[in-house]
Amino acid sequence: MQTKIAELFKNTENGKEAEAILRRCVHCGFCTATCPTYQLLGDELDGPRGRIYLIKQMLEGNAVTAKTQLHLDRCLTCQSCETTCPSGVRYARLIDIGREVLQTQVKRPLKDRLIRGALRKIIPYPERFRLLLQVAQFIKPVLSQNLQKKIPQDEKPEWSKHTPLNLKIADFIKPALPKKLKLKVPVIDYNPHWPKAIHSRKMLIFPGCAQSVVKRSANDYAVKILDRLGISLIEAPKSNCCGAVSHHLSAHEEGLNFMRRNINAWWPTIESGVEAIIVTASACGVMLKDYGELLKQDQDYAQKAARVSALSKDISEILADEDLGFLALNAAGKKVAFQSPCTLQHGLQLAGVVEKILSQLGFELTSVTDSHLCCGSAGTYSVLQPELSKKLESNKLHALQQGNPDVIVTANIGCHLHLEKNAQVPVKHWLELVGGLIQLE
Repeated sequence: MQTKIAELFKNTENGKEAEAILRRCVHCGFCTATCPTYQLLGDELDGPRGRIYLIKQMLEGNAVTAKTQLHLDRCLTCQSCETTCPSGVRYARLIDIGREVLQTQVKRPLKDRLIRGALRKIIPYPERFRLLLQVAQFIKPVLSQNLQKKIPQDEKPEWSKHTPLNLKIADFIKPALPKKLKLKVPVIDYNPHWPKAIHSRKMLIFPGCAQSVVKRSANDYAVKILDRLGISLIEAPKSNCCGAVSHHLSAHEEGLNFMRRNINAWWPTIESGVEAIIVTASACGVMLKDYGELLKQDQDYAQKAARVSALSKDISEILADEDLGFLALNAAGKKVAFQSPCTLQHGLQLAGVVEKILSQLGFELTSVTDSHLCCGSAGTYSVLQPELSKKLESNKLHALQQGNPDVIVTANIGCHLHLEKNAQVPVKHWLELVGGLIQLE
């Protein structure tokens, strides 16, 4: 694609990168065939090719309006188009650049700014998110049925069962306390039954922000399963959000700061010789894989970020290389529909890996039509684009439940929470499914 980048952007790092990406596009349109929003809306501007044109026009200095903003906002960033593209166009990176530039060109309505600001100030902070969730669960009985569905179920993790009530109350109000009082509140051990790190093979495990609050069981089972394989998992010390929430809401410097803080916190453990950084939420896995790319211009962090990206592995990558015969699962007759998150199959390019593991363990996988299409969760998309998200969720649940599965399993916290609201069968993390059929003491 021929381009003539405006002087304002031409010599910037983003401008140079965007121009290189644009020049790879040959207008073939293969991407529209696998774009979820184009499938729903049938509008060229709601497909990758149309959005590429919009970004090109913006970078060439043409007038930008709220219409451009609308069509870029509707993109799920699912990367299905990248999997399809024969020319290797890095569309996800291009739309990140486009959204960042657009942020300076078109002011959002106040309501939109408030919602996006709230998402950035709550989701990446587990203490704040936990407080909000606890309040929501407390008032849940008086809410409408529709609102009740949107509140995640209380998982009642092991730490909760063994924590005194007074400590739970203190932890509940901790975020609202002054700093001096916060320091006096004992720290809850969220991993009271994790095996001790006694094996020579050691890996870090990334807790995640939302997952660490509402679905810790995925990490709990990962720790115990890998312990049986002779691998000790250590929860990454002082981890915060991976940076994805801020990054995808165009607060790029804020996202980079989350990344820098994680690198600082993990670096001593990385230098001690851990084998990998394990992620059980595929969306976080994509972000960690991008640390090296996103911080490549930062002289202080470029090499360390590249090292973090190289070490980052989805849990399926580790288990795929191990002998799982020791599990001896009784999975006969257990019908499973696997929802492959976009971040797993398109972002991490691990399509079929989890499915192969589940089949080897004896589960019967049902066929899922259009398994490449997004479920509509897409991070904060379900909040910011509720109508499109709902349609995608409905389509995905229909496809997943066609084969009459006993359970739907997935590999990402966002998809998990999104689908379980209206699913007719239980929805679980696939590690929860595997772990539930073995004795993990």
